[in-house]
Amino acid sequence: MNKISIRNLTLTYSDGVQPLRDISFDIPANQISVIFGPAGGGKSSLLRSLNRLNDLTDLTHQKGSILLDDQELLDPTLDVIQLRRRVGMVFARPVVLPLSIRKNLTYGLEVAGETNKDRLLEVVESSLKKAALWDEVKDRLDDPAIALSGGQQQRVCLARVLALEPEVVLLDEPTSGLDPISTGKVEESLQDLKKEYTIVLVPHSVQQAARTADQAIFLLQGEVIEVSSGDLMFTNPQEQRTQDYIQGRFG
Repeated sequence: MNKISIRNLTLTYSDGVQPLRDISFDIPANQISVIFGPAGGGKSSLLRSLNRLNDLTDLTHQKGSILLDDQELLDPTLDVIQLRRRVGMVFARPVVLPLSIRKNLTYGLEVAGETNKDRLLEVVESSLKKAALWDEVKDRLDDPAIALSGGQQQRVCLARVLALEPEVVLLDEPTSGLDPISTGKVEESLQDLKKEYTIVLVPHSVQQAARTADQAIFLLQGEVIEVSSGDLMFTNPQEQRTQDYIQGRFG
């Protein structure tokens, strides 16, 4: 079953640049869909389109369709705040709030009106466990989140998104600045998270794409070149340009 369907999506910025040109593909529910390709190919623009963060850029025109469970996300009357609770995003650089670890996770819920302390405590524990961080921080939840290592801060950011109980989690190179051990922990957590969430990942390397992808989408200069299962994409790509990129001939 598809969670998101993208049809004929084209984006145009104020300088005339089109980061995406007439792209179409589906994102299955409860899988890790990896969008990979060279820098400047439109990956981040595509990710931001899925929760309307492009509204905050100099985007001047978009056409096509993005359906989330048959709801049109490009509808100008859509409640964008509600959408971003359903479709959460974790960025490459972890940005924790200048608050305690606990408050980083409860802040969004409290703003939304949640006051039940037992409920908030439950969310803190469950989201930190899902982000593979609970065992490392459970005894210091009231310490400043900024005191954590970079890898731990990134997992706090992931837990903060999960605390809002989204349906889709977008990750834009979430391990690009992390050491191999932290990267491994994040990748392991994603394999568990896909049981509950639909995950869309822009990886920081072809190797990460191959390790994590249930579905892989190769994006080149704003166009979708190939879509297939992760196993097939990285062992037997059907397009020569895909093969050349995976084998390091360009990019």
